[in-house]
Amino acid sequence: MGFMSGSATFERWWVVSDPTPPFGSEHIELLERFAMSQSQSSSLEHPNVGFLAGDHLLDVRFGLEKNRIGHALHFGVRIDTNQIPAAVRNAWLQMELLPLTADNPSGRPTKTQRQEAKEAVEARCEEEARSGRFRRMKQIPVLWDAEGGAVFIGSSNLAASELCIDLLERAFELELDHVTTGKLAASLADDARMRKTLEEIGPSRFHAGSDATEISWWNGQSGNYDFLGNEFLLWLWWKWETQSDSMELADGSVVTGMFARTLSLECPRGESGKETITAECPIVLPEAALAIRSGKLPRKAGLTLVRHGQQYDLTLQAEIFAVAGARIQMDDETDTENYREDRLGCIYDLSETLDLLFTAFFRERLGKSWPGKLKQIRSWLRT
Repeated sequence: MGFMSGSATFERWWVVSDPTPPFGSEHIELLERFAMSQSQSSSLEHPNVGFLAGDHLLDVRFGLEKNRIGHALHFGVRIDTNQIPAAVRNAWLQMELLPLTADNPSGRPTKTQRQEAKEAVEARCEEEARSGRFRRMKQIPVLWDAEGGAVFIGSSNLAASELCIDLLERAFELELDHVTTGKLAASLADDARMRKTLEEIGPSRFHAGSDATEISWWNGQSGNYDFLGNEFLLWLWWKWETQSDSMELADGSVVTGMFARTLSLECPRGESGKETITAECPIVLPEAALAIRSGKLPRKAGLTLVRHGQQYDLTLQAEIFAVAGARIQMDDETDTENYREDRLGCIYDLSETLDLLFTAFFRERLGKSWPGKLKQIRSWLRT
């Protein structure tokens, strides 16, 4: 699964409330109780969702030795859906209409005939759903980190992630909160007793003389600070290009970074559209410079980060702080005794590195020096 091998994709949820004891047999029993059963029938309207033990798509052999790794619980969620392709539905409809309209002078179906054909198609769809012919099964890895108080869902699909979260909350009676960029900013503000300062800020005007601070993908609601994710990526761009590609973080460690592989930008006013640049280092291309000079903001970026001697290559989604395709380079990929713990340690370290990077931006963004920094960024954008 994604957290144990290959590249890692995940979004995070904070564990706000957890009534369960430390990881033990009770958790395994709950995983078994809510496990995906082969006897479940899939409907067209609602997907079936259940836990997996993690080895493969049909694995329901849970166990403490297998699913508990250090202070974490690692397992999977399977989502079964029945999606009859639109082309197949249409073909069935035409087949039903053909004998019904054979005697029609115009050759066209009447309203009654079309309704009859539609009902026959719906009945066939239900029958096919019960047979499982069009069933699609998807496995999503889940990592529940008790020490860090977070759940990592290995998916970039919000609908699938929400199904996983719903199952976790029902099975373990948890209360979980999605970690978006805005939620992360609010948490940092609370820790620094700067919540009032955060509530007073709005999107930055990166171009002098510009009155527009509207962002088409931001709802502008009170308490939503997800626009800081776009500013964070632009700040990183400016910082790494004009100062240094290395930065000391709040814990005293040093991270070195660069933009790599991909960069997606979008006009916040929705006027000049979107642009995706793919290159070894996309920010050095002239179209990248033209995009940010015209007012576009980065929404997704490929990053290479090195901290504690460990390199991570990933793509970061700005507003929801989601990680996609993170390649974790380990010294030994063989199945050693400590491999699973080391692998999860890299996941935690990557998540911590991103949090600390954002913390460095956040402190400047809410600090007294921000007007001066903003002036420097405007000057950089002009050149």
